[in-house]
Amino acid sequence: MRTLVTGGAGFIGSHICQELLSRGHQVVALDNLANGRLENFDEFEDSKKFEFQKIDILDLDRLAKIFKGVDWVFHMAGLADIVPSIEKPDLYFDVNVKGTLNVLEAAKNAGVKRFAYAASSSSYGIPQSYPTSETALIAPQYPYALTKYLGEELVLHWSQTYKLPAVSLRLFNVYGPRSRTSGTYGAVFGVFLAQKLSHKPFTVVGDGEQTRDFTFVTDVVDAFILAVESDVSGEFMNVGSGNTYSVNRLVELLGGDVEYIPKRPGEPDCTFADVGKIERLLGWKAKVTFEEGVQKMIEKIDNWKAAPVWDSGSIQEATTSWFKFLGNQMKADI
Repeated sequence: MRTLVTGGAGFIGSHICQELLSRGHQVVALDNLANGRLENFDEFEDSKKFEFQKIDILDLDRLAKIFKGVDWVFHMAGLADIVPSIEKPDLYFDVNVKGTLNVLEAAKNAGVKRFAYAASSSSYGIPQSYPTSETALIAPQYPYALTKYLGEELVLHWSQTYKLPAVSLRLFNVYGPRSRTSGTYGAVFGVFLAQKLSHKPFTVVGDGEQTRDFTFVTDVVDAFILAVESDVSGEFMNVGSGNTYSVNRLVELLGGDVEYIPKRPGEPDCTFADVGKIERLLGWKAKVTFEEGVQKMIEKIDNWKAAPVWDSGSIQEATTSWFKFLGNQMKADI
């Protein structure tokens, strides 16, 4: 197949590219390099079946040309992180919503055979039940989560209205080699590994007993490829490990000193996906245990040597922005 991966120079996108190449597919990676890194291509950039195009998904004219002859599309491009989305909601709407619309239009006009979208479990907000199923209330707590959900709604609508064979996968706490080390919210593995390399203490939010459905990146890649290989369309599915683990357990496995910082509002105490639907529809189930995944991360730790390091001061600054936003919202409500 001729495949196209938007956000292909990013964390998950680059792993999708690598796996597709290993299966003999042609791969076009599309990225504007705002967050993606060319270093993520190091292990496969010499493949004759690999091509990189520096293109922004807001550039519909250039997108249309690249999509010609494409069979499968993996739409991974987008902006992440909480605080920047609060500060620049218009930018997040442009990239995560309008950008997704552009990708869908390019895919529809090119007649692609399959389309897979990377949605976010943050759309659930603070869930009322665990494990959280796809029938749970959608309650985004900040613009990033909202825009990712709006992107999913577009994907499902294009599937229904224009018969684009598309699926949406709601990802839970993905980690693995090439994890982003920028951003103070969400990318806990990248932050911790950068701190470990610099011999700085791990900045643990709250008491560290909050739990996350940490899902290893190769399992996530398998879910995406199974989705495009199937005939399932117009569906949204959770992608999680089938378990949940505390941040303190992660610190224990990584080994190092800890510095506790105040808990941030709007973050759930637990994320835990009900994966019954994707197991039923695609036969997918996570294979990599948490302990195995962390060990694989440690083995690849040299990849983070050039990455920026987030210390407690920079994280506290982002947290202050979050509290300031909430304070303004409360005043507006009054």
